[in-house]
Amino acid sequence: MAASHQTPATAHKEIVVLGAGVVGLTTALKLQQQGDYKVTVVAEVIPSDPKSIRYTSRWAGAHHVYNPIDDTGLHQFEEKTFNVMWELSAPGNDAEECFLRITQTEHFFTARAQPDPLEKLPSYRPLKPEELLPGAISGATFHTITIDTPIYLNYLLTCFLAHGGRILRGSLIHLHQLLEGGTALFSGGTEHDPKPDAVVICVGLGARFLGGVEDKNMYPVRGQTVIVRAPWVRFGRTESKDASGALTYIIPRRSSDVIVGGTRFHDDWFPRPRPETTEDILKRGLKLCPELAPPEVRAVREPTVEDVLPLIVGEGCGLRPARKGGIRLEVQWVDGATVHRGEGRIPVVHNYGHGGFGFQSSWGCADKVLELLGDAFKTQETA
Repeated sequence: MAASHQTPATAHKEIVVLGAGVVGLTTALKLQQQGDYKVTVVAEVIPSDPKSIRYTSRWAGAHHVYNPIDDTGLHQFEEKTFNVMWELSAPGNDAEECFLRITQTEHFFTARAQPDPLEKLPSYRPLKPEELLPGAISGATFHTITIDTPIYLNYLLTCFLAHGGRILRGSLIHLHQLLEGGTALFSGGTEHDPKPDAVVICVGLGARFLGGVEDKNMYPVRGQTVIVRAPWVRFGRTESKDASGALTYIIPRRSSDVIVGGTRFHDDWFPRPRPETTEDILKRGLKLCPELAPPEVRAVREPTVEDVLPLIVGEGCGLRPARKGGIRLEVQWVDGATVHRGEGRIPVVHNYGHGGFGFQSSWGCADKVLELLGDAFKTQETA
């Protein structure tokens, strides 16, 4: 029998991704798809777990609306991500159920920087003066997608596992625990697991507390939403006024749930919905979108908040992982805890600090991680 010429499994680089939010799972899937890496995700919370304030991705709205181009890098990440998600949302695609293609309308009450990247979205059209809300100075309508976050997160996890990835439940106090002990430290790992050749940190707000990282530039931007069952709402609408914390938006999902929001309060750590905020969100949401009320009510009279209350199926509260200075996306060479045994330094790629834009920058950032890792291993080989 002829000798096998298969590449031994040990020839693959062992990559550990910390975190199973949208950024961690997208990054892990992108790396695993390359074929050169064996990727293990280590996470304290995974998508199928009950909702937790420690897992932000489940709480996201989420729709894809480009930010102003204040940060060219962020816009490039968002553009790449939109292109991937638009393709995933196409009729007949395996991921179609994760998305809803909608007509989105935006009303702006302050000047928007030019050039406006929204012009790149499908069917873009500026609003006419008579179409604007009272007090708005500009606006636009275009086609985009919304994301049913619980379904999409489990889709990413399923794809990652189907491509041969592995997920282990666990948490770290310090990065060096992983560098020395490897994945054998966690339930499902074994003593035969090789030590990681690289680590990718996608722990969001946890980067503030993880030993070996302890990024004090990380802080929460608390968001609160109300979830309403209104299958007749199949469009998105947003009212962007100022930075006071109030941002009103209507985000329908394919499931017939509609996310009504919301808030943006910096350094607010409170983990539960505040009743007075829920009331305020409903008032603002109904004013922006009277269509939230059932059609039979609107046919006979002007709707009130009381008409929407029976439609509520949940409330959301999440801590967006923001960072002073923006996303941290770079390589750091770290001395392993066992460097005295000749195991040297390994690349640690930081991919966190996405604030409220993790979903809409996820694929672009994953591409960048792939590039950074490839360059790091080339540097290692030529050193």
